[in-house]
Amino acid sequence: MSTSERLEDLLRELAPQVLGVLLRRYGGFEECEDAVQEALLAAATQWPAEGIPENPRSWLVTVAARRLVDQVRSEQARRRREVTAAVRETPDTNLPPPGEETFGDQDDGLALLFLCCHPALTPASQVALTLRAVGGLTTAEVARAFLVPEATMAPRISRAKQRIRAAGASFAMPSAQEWAERLDAVLHVLYLIFNEGYTASSGPDLRRGELTTEAIRLTRMLHRSLPNDGEVAGLLALMLLTDARRSARTGPDGALIPLAEQDRNRWDAALIEEGSALVTDAMSASSLGPYQLQAATAALHVQAPRAEDTDWEQICILYGILCRIAPNPMVTLNYAVAVAMTRGPRAGLELLETLDSDSRIARHHRLYAVRAHLQELAGEYAAARANYRLAARRTTSLPEQRYLRDRAGKLDR
Repeated sequence: MSTSERLEDLLRELAPQVLGVLLRRYGGFEECEDAVQEALLAAATQWPAEGIPENPRSWLVTVAARRLVDQVRSEQARRRREVTAAVRETPDTNLPPPGEETFGDQDDGLALLFLCCHPALTPASQVALTLRAVGGLTTAEVARAFLVPEATMAPRISRAKQRIRAAGASFAMPSAQEWAERLDAVLHVLYLIFNEGYTASSGPDLRRGELTTEAIRLTRMLHRSLPNDGEVAGLLALMLLTDARRSARTGPDGALIPLAEQDRNRWDAALIEEGSALVTDAMSASSLGPYQLQAATAALHVQAPRAEDTDWEQICILYGILCRIAPNPMVTLNYAVAVAMTRGPRAGLELLETLDSDSRIARHHRLYAVRAHLQELAGEYAAARANYRLAARRTTSLPEQRYLRDRAGKLDR
């Protein structure tokens, strides 16, 4: 790794910590983040020439806080009270020298995650703001993740901050009454970030590594703060067990390789071991939840030495439980595959028919792709070919399009 890459990683790691310190001391999400960005820019300019300070985090806090105070004073001088209302009326300008700041990194990071996942925001805004404020991604990087121009993403993130302010949210852990709802939102946002990174919804690449890496990093941080929460452990296990297969998912030309055809020797054994231990411990020590169940099914897939050794009976049982405690169309879709592998493809196809009237998935390419796969297993080649082609037309992921068209083409022979 080059020096510039190491510096970039350090600044990305420190950015949410510094933002947490400023929010805790001053409040005012938008103003604090602007000050942090100025401090990061100063560090990126000065540190390569002058060297990294002994305590880089305190250096950034000091610079960012001074920028924030300068901004407040300037606004006061011009009789503009907008920022003064967001920041406390008399901010503390007696900053401690580097090294004397008191930090609570894990608590700050957790509180920042909860703030970014405020219920006043839409899921898309929660994801964008989490990537920006907690993940340390630039606005341009967040825009690339959403496949929109930076000029579109910048106001979207700004509006999200404004909604948080309008809702009267503060930089603090939610009350006991809000905890469960907010934690569910945090886990869902991290899950969405990981899924978009693991299988990009559109674009030329199957995977966006920066998103999967960031989702895993943030979930690890959450797990360190909440080590006894079974669903946090379950989500981290699910990510690790899924990400363990990343190097075997595509060929040299970037073509998608389905699970059953992957070279299992290329799977990451260390991630499999860590994820399996996490989900085993979580399921034995806490109430069963949907992320634990999904992690358990992922573990059964990656622990099988060959595709034909997969314990589909156990997977079918787990998906059956998941359908009862957290029903949604994607769970039913996966359950249909497990049913097909244990009771035959016709049984799986019958289960898929229950999704045809569900507006959340009725036109989704995955429904057509799974139906085509099960029809192929049932020997219904003409129907399978038609559904593979329909699925290819409905996805905006180029690797998935190529794979689905190839599957249809093979049935022409």
